[in-house]
Amino acid sequence: MPKLKTALLAAAFALPIASPAMAQDRQGSIKIKGFVTGVLPDGEIDEVETDAIGLPTGSDTRATDSVIPKVVIEYFLTDNFSIETYCCVSPNDVRGTGPLAGTELIDDAIILPATVTAKYHFDLGNGVKPYLGAGPAYFLIFSEGVGADAADLGVTDVDLSNEFGVALQAGADISLNDRGLGLSLDAKRYFIGTTATFRAGNAIALRSDHDLDPWILSAGLSYRF
Repeated sequence: MPKLKTALLAAAFALPIASPAMAQDRQGSIKIKGFVTGVLPDGEIDEVETDAIGLPTGSDTRATDSVIPKVVIEYFLTDNFSIETYCCVSPNDVRGTGPLAGTELIDDAIILPATVTAKYHFDLGNGVKPYLGAGPAYFLIFSEGVGADAADLGVTDVDLSNEFGVALQAGADISLNDRGLGLSLDAKRYFIGTTATFRAGNAIALRSDHDLDPWILSAGLSYRF
């Protein structure tokens, strides 16, 4: 009996210590998401710095949309707070609008939107967890090609600058079973621009600042382990 009493007392004192540890079992867990993603950039001209071509009044541009696969890795510091980054590249063209409607200015610019967001998750019960997030972004843009109509004007090279910006995020994770599988919906809005430089030989034919400010909308499956 003394040994039984001692064991019961030890278990009683251990419970307050063990309970927080069990409540934190999910801390440090990793979630991987596989998404189908729509990239919806703006691309309109914010300012024209150099114009040796003579753009018609009212000329503007737009960046085309694209649909891509995306892989997200998310690390949970607590069950409600996480850090997320993802891997994807988006091919986008730049076309003219207004008096330039239909003109091909830039072909197959590849955007790598390096992004890290901090997210807070709200638990609504029944496996539904909406979240909000925000973080810095750096857009790496490469492989820009001169569009056919820009080439007809004598443009031989085009460059879109790499830039820093900010991303805001909202979405929801919905549990599909008790083994970590879930459905995820995500929306990001970036506030970021780029400077387009068109060269004819060594001379700058056109240099303009553009608002990219894309929406990135995603849906897919997730797995937390």
